[in-house]
Amino acid sequence: MTYELDRDTAVTSLGDGRYAAELAPGWVVGGGVNGGYVLATLANAVAAELGALVPEKQHVDPFSVTSHFVTPASPGPAVVTCELVRSGGRFSTVRATLSQEVDGALVPRIATHSTFGNLDTAHDERSDAEAASLGLALEPPVLPAPEDCLDSQDAPEDFKKIAPLLDRFGTRFDPPTAAWRDGNPSRRGLIQGWFKLADDRPLDPIALLVVVDALPPVTFDLGMPGWAPTLELTAHVRARPAPGWAIVRHQTRTVAGGLFEEDCDVWDAGGRLVAQSRQLALQPR
Repeated sequence: MTYELDRDTAVTSLGDGRYAAELAPGWVVGGGVNGGYVLATLANAVAAELGALVPEKQHVDPFSVTSHFVTPASPGPAVVTCELVRSGGRFSTVRATLSQEVDGALVPRIATHSTFGNLDTAHDERSDAEAASLGLALEPPVLPAPEDCLDSQDAPEDFKKIAPLLDRFGTRFDPPTAAWRDGNPSRRGLIQGWFKLADDRPLDPIALLVVVDALPPVTFDLGMPGWAPTLELTAHVRARPAPGWAIVRHQTRTVAGGLFEEDCDVWDAGGRLVAQSRQLALQPR
């Protein structure tokens, strides 16, 4: 079985560090293609490039991806250009840019610096125990069971028309953080819930790049609905996720100067912290 995310983020080598991709229309939200989906596409190209240049190192997993969103990506053909910055024993760093042709010229959409390694060999169980003993292990929020949460598929049809992305996910919102759906935002700047992909594809490190950008902008809970274009997003993958529902929490502390930051934490079905991110985005108008 070919899962939707794998098919829609596939890349083909063009040689010389260049990869062809096809951004699918099903991942559109608001004014462009979802950033997390584009990052997953970029990450597949980076993994392929490292597999070609340093296959013996098995640097197949993203640990840190810092991305700057230059112009909104659109459904259609794209080219990812990769440049190896450095490859060491545990990690490799790659600079990559995804571009699309506009009026005969390639226009950059997203520029990234990524550090890849191998989560299976890099993880140290002792560090988890030390973090727990220091009280620094981040625990997931306690949520109602998924069946007792609000299904994203129940969103108004007019909203789903501008966000076909919703059909890719099986999100279930924690009711107290989703009152904005009824016009009663809590104004705490918090949205959280359960997450899985709609076709039940198991989550993996590449998919986590989608997860950190999967919930609606946290400004919805501040009474500011609408598209919130991302300027910069940094994602950290902390561990390989266990199968099953993940818990995702988005929150913000600051809205100022027309910008807000959004912090995301992701826990797997076993309650283990597997990903984190922070993004800077434009406040919806």
